[in-house]
Amino acid sequence: MEISQGLHHVEINVHHLERTKAFYSWLLQELGFAVYQEWDKGVSYKNGTAYLVFTQTEEKYAKTPFHRKHTGLNHLAFWAKSRAQIDQLRVQLTNRNVSFLYEDKYPYAGGNEHFALFFEDPDRIKIEIVAAR
Repeated sequence: MEISQGLHHVEINVHHLERTKAFYSWLLQELGFAVYQEWDKGVSYKNGTAYLVFTQTEEKYAKTPFHRKHTGLNHLAFWAKSRAQIDQLRVQLTNRNVSFLYEDKYPYAGGNEHFALFFEDPDRIKIEIVAAR
């Protein structure tokens, strides 16, 4: 019996592909991802064997905004290399005028043993960066 190798990829439709690429290109590079594929309606970033794909939402579907409380995706969580990396990302995100979630509980919004940073991407998808112990 062969054992599954885990997650292959996740694909997310976005309202403004160029804005999404500008947001994720630097962030995912900091987290060990590299551009994997690029085409006129999308881009993907790979880390190991798994990759994350962003595609431009078709215009006829673009009127409905994303909301993590609806059925479907709630958030994406990524491993950081360290707590120091999370602190550095927090400074970079602040400089990019990104709004944080649960700011009053940083860095333990996920619990006393869970060092993490929470914020939203341009489509309001919640992003969590978690420090490895």
